[in-house]
Formats: sequence, structure tokens, C-alpha cells
Amino acid sequence: MTGRLFVVGIGPGDPELLTLKAVRVLREVPCIIVPKGREEGSSLALSIARKALSLDGKEIVEAYFPMMKTRGDADSGELDAKWDDIVHEVLTRLDTGIDAAFITIGDPAIYSTFFYLYDRLLARRPSLAIEFVPGISSVNAAAARSGLSLGLGNDRIAILPANYLENLQETLEKFDTVVLMKVNKVFDAIKDTLIRTGLAKNAVYVARAGMDDERVCKDIESVRDGDRSYFSLVIVRKR
Repeated sequence: MTGRLFVVGIGPGDPELLTLKAVRVLREVPCIIVPKGREEGSSLALSIARKALSLDGKEIVEAYFPMMKTRGDADSGELDAKWDDIVHEVLTRLDTGIDAAFITIGDPAIYSTFFYLYDRLLARRPSLAIEFVPGISSVNAAAARSGLSLGLGNDRIAILPANYLENLQETLEKFDTVVLMKVNKVFDAIKDTLIRTGLAKNAVYVARAGMDDERVCKDIESVRDGDRSYFSLVIVRKR
């Protein structure tokens, strides 16, 4: 009998933001698959989980996801090979009948690496039982730490990866709230657009929401290079 796979959102960084269900699942499964961005590096997701509960005695399987774009990237073949390797590692465990959990920062339904594996897993095991355990996303955590409402009534909200955004000004015109994720590499362009459109005072910059070195800056023009982080976002609330 094939084991079940749980995809567990562990929140943005604060171990107290794991849900009760996430903690229970991680306690019960004997195997945990942890994604990381560098082969020689450690897993942030795993470090968060370890602060919430003991993982002693569990098999920890590291899944290396290269940090590169996935849309039309010249190295997409390398990504395909890596994903296929991870699928093999996951199925090797599940085929023995044990349950496993794939942990992911934030919520598994919001820009999660797991969905690059989802179709591949089902293609090989169509009857595979996969259960998603939602988590608090960095968007929710950043809004809470900033004291902001993301939307009220009929407000329109857009959540976008900033590094793929081609026309920020048009997006700002169409939506009442715009959340730009992973702004690190394009922060200067975002800041310039916000200043030009008169929306700089409506923007909040949040880096590493929920982590020990979290930073919330409501004066986006004061953000310096040293304040930036890969785990950062900008919330623009027009009203």
C-alpha cells in the first residue's frame, strides 16, 4: 500500500504560526521532505519546523531546487532533471507504505515549489493520496505586522511576483491593493515607480516577516541596500 503525502505550509518564519494540524502531521509522519535553494546550504523550512517540535528519529530528505527562473529559462532542462530526482526520492519512500510530509514556507498554494512536482507525482502514481495543509503566508504575516487591511468591501487585490512584473504602473492603476513579492532584485525600479506615481507614501516594505530579524519599513524611500532580503515584499494600499 502506498503511503500518503502531506504538503504542509509552515508559515513565514515564526514557529508559533504553525497551525495545530501542521504540528500534528509533522509529529506523526516518519519522513519529512525539505526543500532548499542550495545544495550545500541548509533548509530554512526545516529550521522553522525544528523550533516548533522535535524531529528526532525522523528521516529527513533534502530536496534541492535550483534558484533560477522557470519561465522560458535556458536551463529548464536542469530543473526538469532536478524535479524528476525529487519525485523519485519521494516515491521511493511512499512506495514502502510510509507517510511523508513535504514542508514549504508560507502556504503551499501560493508560489510554492511543490506544484512543480505535483503533476509529475500523479503521472507516475495516479492514485497517490496527497493532502494539503494550509499555512499562513508571508502576505498575511506582513499585512498583520504592518497593521494593514489588504482589502475591504469590493476592493481589488493583486498579488504578484515582482521579478516577473513588466508594467507596474498599469497594475497600480487597476487595483486598490498590490502586493509585490520577492522585490529584492527589482526594488529600485519599484521605488522609482512608486515615487513617480505619488504612491510612495502608500507603500510598506517588509523583509523576513515573522523571523527574528524581521524589518517593517513604512518609509519606502529610506530602505537601503543593507535592509534588503530575498524574503521581502512591498504592500501598496491606495486607500
